[in-house]
Amino acid sequence: MSIFTFEDNSDIGTVFSVDTSTIIVKVANIENLRKLQVNHLLAVESSKAGQLLIGIINKITRKISDEEVSSEDGLNIALVTENIAKVNLIGTFFDKVGSKHNVFKRTLDSVPEIDAKCFQIIGENITNFMKAITTSSEIKTPLSIGKYSIDEEAEAFLDGDKLFQRHAVIVGSTGSGKSWCVAKIIEQIATLPMANTILFDIHGEYSSENFDVDGIQRFKIANPSDLTKENKLSNGILMIPYWLLTYEEMLAMLLDRSDSNAPNQAMIFSKTVFEEKLAFLDSIGDETFKGNITIDSPIPYKISDVLKIISELDTEMVAGSRGDKQGPYFGKLTRFVQRLDAKAQDKRLGFLFQITDEENHIDWIYEFCEALMHGSKCQSKNSGVKIIDFSEVPSDVLPLVIGLISRLIFSVQQWTNKENRHPIALFCDEAHLYIPERTNQDSASELGLKNFERIAKEGRKYGVNLTVISQRPSEVNRTVLSQCNNFISLRLSNADDQAVIKKLLPDNLAGLTDSLPILDIGEALVVGDASLLPTRINISEPKIKPQSATINFWQEWSTEDEKQSIKNAVIGLRNQSKI
Repeated sequence: MSIFTFEDNSDIGTVFSVDTSTIIVKVANIENLRKLQVNHLLAVESSKAGQLLIGIINKITRKISDEEVSSEDGLNIALVTENIAKVNLIGTFFDKVGSKHNVFKRTLDSVPEIDAKCFQIIGENITNFMKAITTSSEIKTPLSIGKYSIDEEAEAFLDGDKLFQRHAVIVGSTGSGKSWCVAKIIEQIATLPMANTILFDIHGEYSSENFDVDGIQRFKIANPSDLTKENKLSNGILMIPYWLLTYEEMLAMLLDRSDSNAPNQAMIFSKTVFEEKLAFLDSIGDETFKGNITIDSPIPYKISDVLKIISELDTEMVAGSRGDKQGPYFGKLTRFVQRLDAKAQDKRLGFLFQITDEENHIDWIYEFCEALMHGSKCQSKNSGVKIIDFSEVPSDVLPLVIGLISRLIFSVQQWTNKENRHPIALFCDEAHLYIPERTNQDSASELGLKNFERIAKEGRKYGVNLTVISQRPSEVNRTVLSQCNNFISLRLSNADDQAVIKKLLPDNLAGLTDSLPILDIGEALVVGDASLLPTRINISEPKIKPQSATINFWQEWSTEDEKQSIKNAVIGLRNQSKI
């Protein structure tokens, strides 16, 4: 039995024209036209029994023609009105599919016939329809993000599988409620018994004490004051040793390609690093890897030894027919040596270059990858959500470092046997900073970007998800965005940002984006494979709060409390470490 109960003569009009997934409805009279609202739902008679086509009202128009029509008294009246509504069809409602009753699918098995009746889905019908949608899922632990705007009693669920299988985008202007939306999803992931998610926290807003619940653990990139500490990894302090960098990534940091000696510098560096990796394996008596490694293999070596060898080549004198003469690389490696030495001594990059014997151990990478990639039950802390605080990482190497971690995770997933592969999601907060659209970045940023492009294209095969989070979608790489099939868009004020989202949506849903600049705080337009119904949703308040609340300037200026600490901030600036 259908959940819809439409009274006789309750139709608001009939189908006037059909164009693939868009129809024009001729509304019977002005009273019916007044009842209609944009973005509300209509049910349209299908040519097949037991089915109704569901559509979203995109546009309501009252047209006036200039045809002259004679009235009964013989006067010519020049106003003829025509009430029409443009409707985008979004799916089909079935009374029964197999053994299931009242099923909604995002498919169009048929198109309506001309003069098919159209009905508003309001009152009890909208409540029943939303209940049918929210209860149709057989997922044991559904992902709830809020309530539907058109029926605030109906819980809005997303299909967690489809959300993470096909990548996702969460966008919204500053203060629109984007961080709360992320928090709402994260807190539910944390409750799952084998959750596996990494959140790249660029500004530290998800690393506050308020953002805490069972299932979440925190890491931070080591700052200068952390470099001498022991057991850093077990205490949540991440070092990113230089030997994890590929050959191209190292050269991107060190090589000035405009230097006439750049080819010689690159060749010598490559040869020396490879030899040092082999020497390290010899020093530990390894027989497993030595015959198979490449220049990019993550094998430890000492950067100080590399620097020493290259420095010697730069000043080498060799025997000649008339005494000593300058070696083949004499003076050609000077600038490269200076850059390498400067990077190695830079305290800001201590997490990369100033590593200890703990990180220079052959087995350290196992512990590192397990800490970041193990699901909840495989973690000693039973925490599947890992938040990495990048707030103290220099902005010029941020894209390279995040790209390195993402590449390593993807590579490990790629080399894991299919039966042992456990899916992992990467939440990329402030993605426009390291997944940029503009290509006029330095080579280090370009390499980081390429890692994300590859994950976007191939990650689904290996169980790696990207969830792109940004306040400026127009500044996020188009290749990455084009691979995302789920969009949660909160209010967007900028026309360029709105245009990006509009282009990424199917043509029949593009009209929904007209509401983007007028969405309320915490209200989102949700479209994609994970959402059964493309519509507006009010995001529910999360239990855990990120440190991203908009500061009330006037109230703060009006208070008499004194809570400034400029001195401590300056000390932190000098130490490159927050107090």
